[in-house]
Amino acid sequence: MTTDRIFIFDSTLRDGEQVPGCKLRQDEKLQIAEVLDQLGVDVIEAGFPISSPGDFASVTEISKLIKNATVCGLSRAVEKDIKSAAEALVHAKRPRIHTGIGTSESHIKYKFNCTPEEIITRATAAVRYAKSFVEDVEFYAEDAGRTDNEYLARVCEAVINAGATVLNIPDTTGYCLPEEYGQKIKYLKENVKGIEKAILSTHCHNDLGLATANSIVGIQNGARQIECTINGVGERAGNTALEEVVMIIKQRLGKQYHTNINTPMLKPLSLMVSNEMGMPVQANKAIVGENAFAHSSGIHQDGMIKNRDTYEIMDPKSVGVPESSIVLTARSGRAALAYRAKLIGYELTKQELDILYNEFLILADAQKQVRDSDLEMLLKTKVYA
Repeated sequence: MTTDRIFIFDSTLRDGEQVPGCKLRQDEKLQIAEVLDQLGVDVIEAGFPISSPGDFASVTEISKLIKNATVCGLSRAVEKDIKSAAEALVHAKRPRIHTGIGTSESHIKYKFNCTPEEIITRATAAVRYAKSFVEDVEFYAEDAGRTDNEYLARVCEAVINAGATVLNIPDTTGYCLPEEYGQKIKYLKENVKGIEKAILSTHCHNDLGLATANSIVGIQNGARQIECTINGVGERAGNTALEEVVMIIKQRLGKQYHTNINTPMLKPLSLMVSNEMGMPVQANKAIVGENAFAHSSGIHQDGMIKNRDTYEIMDPKSVGVPESSIVLTARSGRAALAYRAKLIGYELTKQELDILYNEFLILADAQKQVRDSDLEMLLKTKVYA
């Protein structure tokens, strides 16, 4: 069975690092970039070279280091930006310049104070200039989410004619509903002449909590690249989370699409990025959160002990989590208590379990969680005393 390849474009080191307080040192960027390459991402957006000497140096060193992925440098539709990106990428085995300009009415009127036709002229000039340095040029239409579809199609057609190989359609403000974003991608796929010469890419922000949904509906309507970050880090409410879209594709859409991501590396890389950026991952975060495979309700625990599929739709090992956890709280039942007691070496009779359970509930009401050390104390002092 043939499935469509979805390219994974990681922007942790560029868009992700724009979060206040998440600045990375060059050695930290190199370490993360190397693991991203091992993870199997197709494109690593290494930075914005013109923005600072440090970012230029980081993109340069990442370009030397990366063996497999395309290394990408961001630029505005400005010649000095594009030249700087090209110089930083000179050592890359697979270099890509990512250049673009705002296309929404708001950006054209207030940010650039120009006309729609002038935007197209600037966009095509930028792509042609970038093309003079590298073959692989990605164009971003900033605020495409709020751009009129007919005008956006004109922009896309113009930059394809200028040599763009990838068209990034960002929902820059996280404004679109999934149906709207999907229809936008579909419109471009059906109405841009020469669209077969370029890959459509999603780049969704999470202001309304819809970044993952919009990215998935984007590929279902013709996009073949997803731009995302580890843990969904990024400006404001963040970007599309790499681990979420990859596992949705693997678990739910595997008959239609595939990625080259080595998914057992997801949890370890999530921890690395969290530690290096000083950005804790919320406990209930999908896929990589501390509680993603933890169960504390008695009903859920009983079902899990009998058959893991009852309450888990993926194997924790598939994302790098060693095993599911049965967490003892005041909501836990006898089955979970007996299970955890057995794990620490105690096979309980029904009478012993009844005694332990009554004592356990008293302790569980007094503290948030009952750990193995607490359980062993109860067994030694209340059951086997």
